[in-house]
Amino acid sequence: MKFEASRAKAIDKLNNFVEKNLSDYSKLRNFDFGPDKRNNVSCLSPYITHGVLNEIEIIKKSLEKFSFSKNEKFIQEVLWRTYWKGWLELRPNVWRDYLIDLINIREKYKNDTNYQNAINGKTNIDCFNEWVNELKENNYLHNHTRMWFASIWIFTLDLPWQLGAEFFMKHLYDGDAASNTLGWRWVAGVQTQGKHYLTSEWNIKKFTNNRFSNIKLDENAPPKVSEKTYAIIKNNFVNPQDINQNNLLVFENNLSFETTDFKDFKFKKIYLISNKNENRSIKLSEKVIEFKSLLIEDQERRIKNQSIECEIIDISEVKNIGENIVGLYPTIGENLDYINSNNLKLNFLYRKLDQFSWQYCNKGFFNFKNYIPKIITMFT
Repeated sequence: MKFEASRAKAIDKLNNFVEKNLSDYSKLRNFDFGPDKRNNVSCLSPYITHGVLNEIEIIKKSLEKFSFSKNEKFIQEVLWRTYWKGWLELRPNVWRDYLIDLINIREKYKNDTNYQNAINGKTNIDCFNEWVNELKENNYLHNHTRMWFASIWIFTLDLPWQLGAEFFMKHLYDGDAASNTLGWRWVAGVQTQGKHYLTSEWNIKKFTNNRFSNIKLDENAPPKVSEKTYAIIKNNFVNPQDINQNNLLVFENNLSFETTDFKDFKFKKIYLISNKNENRSIKLSEKVIEFKSLLIEDQERRIKNQSIECEIIDISEVKNIGENIVGLYPTIGENLDYINSNNLKLNFLYRKLDQFSWQYCNKGFFNFKNYIPKIITMFT
């Protein structure tokens, strides 16, 4: 499995999937046939996370091939990330508390043998060990496998979900604060209080085509308990009126400026923001940092090809730009944390898709998906 760090390659992957494999997606999407047999899923998430491809262009492409009714499951999966981001935007303290908890848990478990065996793929569960190695080698796991992995980590290995979420963020090309953190919370049973995801031997065997055996799991563990609750914090997500001739910051989640809602504005200069490990709470693997860097460089080339002044800078250099700065909104996560913690003053520009969709993220996804046809009508 290979993820090439360019928009051109991402578009090729999208087109190939839609033409050859989208028709069987609903039927086969839950099967993990192994890292060399990924035709049953799109493998577009690393590009969606970085904004190299956006949700709407993917959905439009799929609707050119099939009707909404035949495409519905695929479209829902594409918009899961949009939903998770919106859910977290309305409850930003979930991310803040996660990072605080992580500091204390890291210290407690740094020399824990069970934890070290887990992250090094040396447990007594063969499938789990294989997935650890696959994650480190390919920086990707099938979505169903991520659920199995998290369930085993939390309920069979009895390790804190916070450390598992950190392990994923460190190695996944598509890791983002919302999808990753909230996905792990959901498996643990603290996202929807009292409702956890507990995997089973038969489920793993069925959906891996019996590639694994001797899968001994705790299939009766209760959900984890959290006494924390989070009230919705309202935010209007309103764009500033006059943004022409401002300097524009583009973060790692919006690396296709030419397809954004703001592509026709006249910016003084575009700064592509690189955020290396020095300014991250969760340190990423060298491969993930390199992937992000290559995607940023690919975006720089495409912008310069449009004769727009553009420069890659480290996030620590933003303070040197001066006044008249706007930024494509980085969403809750490491980049926004740095901007806020350093009291850097800039106005954010929000995507129309997010402005419209996030109003429906106040409840669960089953409520959100009722509005998907409305979202599709608005943007396609």
